[in-house]
Amino acid sequence: MTRQFIIERTLKIINQLPEEKAEEISDFADFVLKRYEDQVISAGIQKMTTDSISFDFLNSEEDIYTTEDLKEVYNG
Repeated sequence: MTRQFIIERTLKIINQLPEEKAEEISDFADFVLKRYEDQVISAGIQKMTTDSISFDFLNSEEDIYTTEDLKEVYNG
């Protein structure tokens, strides 16, 4: 199905519904759009954070503790 076909089919169905049902569909479409926008924003923030060099200093930091520093070792 193409995007245009989906839009036309949905509009045809909405035109056959009573006003309160059409409002429900409009509210649902707003909800889906908001959720999509939130996902896009979250993905952008994640990419920006991943590409950032702000925390690169942590990669060159030496390990302070080793397994020899453990007093007790737990195996699961």
